[in-house]
Amino acid sequence: MSSALSWRHHVVVQSLLSRGPLSEKDLHAMFEELTKRNPGTERQLFDGFILKINKALSCANFELRACINQYDGQVYYGVVNTVSDEHSKLGTKYSVPQIAFYKAIIEAIVQDASAKGVIFSLHALNLSLDSQVTIMTDQQSQGSQSNVPSTLKNFSLSQKEKTLNELVQDQWLNLTTEGVIKLGLKSFLDLRSWFRNNDVPSCHVCNEAGIKAEVCQNENCTVRIHKYCLKQFFLQGKVAKVCPSCGTSWPYTVPKEEALQMEDDSEPRQSQRVTRSDRNRRSANRVVDNDEVGCSNQDELNENREIQNGNVLVRKRRRLQRDNAETGGSGASQSSAAISGLRRVTRNSARLK
Repeated sequence: MSSALSWRHHVVVQSLLSRGPLSEKDLHAMFEELTKRNPGTERQLFDGFILKINKALSCANFELRACINQYDGQVYYGVVNTVSDEHSKLGTKYSVPQIAFYKAIIEAIVQDASAKGVIFSLHALNLSLDSQVTIMTDQQSQGSQSNVPSTLKNFSLSQKEKTLNELVQDQWLNLTTEGVIKLGLKSFLDLRSWFRNNDVPSCHVCNEAGIKAEVCQNENCTVRIHKYCLKQFFLQGKVAKVCPSCGTSWPYTVPKEEALQMEDDSEPRQSQRVTRSDRNRRSANRVVDNDEVGCSNQDELNENREIQNGNVLVRKRRRLQRDNAETGGSGASQSSAAISGLRRVTRNSARLK
């Protein structure tokens, strides 16, 4: 693996292993710092960088994977173990009762029909671990209450509290100040196949497990959609705000920030249409004179035409007057010459008589 990856790849892998999952923004910043390339504009280069890491990690059954935090809709990256057999479980720092307690919390969250994706810490600490007996027993003793190991029965409240704090610290769970437990980033990264294998209801849009999602108001309908998928489904698809399965009205209000963003996104298209319309109107009303270029108001165009036509008439009138003056002068001299000639002829005829 060392010969296949460059030092830049190793920096990314070591950062993810030591710091835990990183947001897409942080990973992009790291990639840009290491390669001096922008992953936003050179997405293919970034994807190739991640693919090369995964090819090297695959021999050790690890993968650099991306997931969406269903509580904030942001993308995160982390290194996960792709093997889920008993041998890989032995590599964890958690004991069997601790794993059983974590699994009980996960099941309580994903089995909630309201898809709120949470459980209160008080409820979690009182969860019974009897249902997790299969973790410590073989196939023949599954479901037998008499075979529940003592380590599960005797897992005390203080041990649960300690385990909960460790799970939060390691980002398997997230605990708010109000005592609300959510799934952590590592759970979203590692439990993708577990969600599918345990028939966790999926999002109608992206087909991923709908842990934190909006549900159809029809009690007989099981459709659930992530909040970030809901925005994509109703806004970009331009579809009616109804359940895609049963047709029940689905109340969805566009947040003010998103509505303003949509208006900003639509303004260039609207101005482009107006500009094109103005351009067509100008083409229809275009005249040859350069003084008219840039006039978009029809009244201004008409006024310019009147002024130009007036100037042309004035020039024509002056030209005609000048021509008439010249023509008139020539005609007068010719008439005077003719009259003088006529007078001479008349006098000569009188003398002959």
